Amino acid sequence: MRRAATNGVCEMNQMLEKVASGISGLDEIAGGGLPAGRPTLVCGGPGSGKTMLGVSFLVRGALQDDEPGVLISFDENIEDLEVNSASLGYDLAALQQRKLLAVDYVYLDPHTTIETGEFDLEGLFIRLAHAVDKVGAKRVVLDS
Repeated sequence: MRRAATNGVCEMNQMLEKVASGISGLDEIAGGGLPAGRPTLVCGGPGSGKTMLGVSFLVRGALQDDEPGVLISFDENIEDLEVNSASLGYDLAALQQRKLLAVDYVYLDPHTTIETGEFDLEGLFIRLAHAVDKVGAKRVVLDS
């Protein structure tokens, strides 16, 4: 439902529930954070901060909102993720030990992958479901 526009901006009768991202300033710009219970696609080139945004979202959820999370990476291995996250003061290994975070690395080698038949994501969904169940995840980040 919409109300009359004020200065070119429509106000909503029902506000979309938001979840804080953990990124200083982003939540303010996004009107309180990311949409709760909905996927959010973050695009950008290499080094633009997509991975660290996802990690910050998960760490904030785990430590401040008691919402464990899952990070599945298709680009960086777990060791690299831990080192890069430490630069922001995040200890991913400790969060994993406390069952506040599950991290999985899915390695896809384009040189050994052969495309045949229909594309099937069932294996990925099984890994994701296992990780979610392992920590009782409320937040999930798939990082390309």
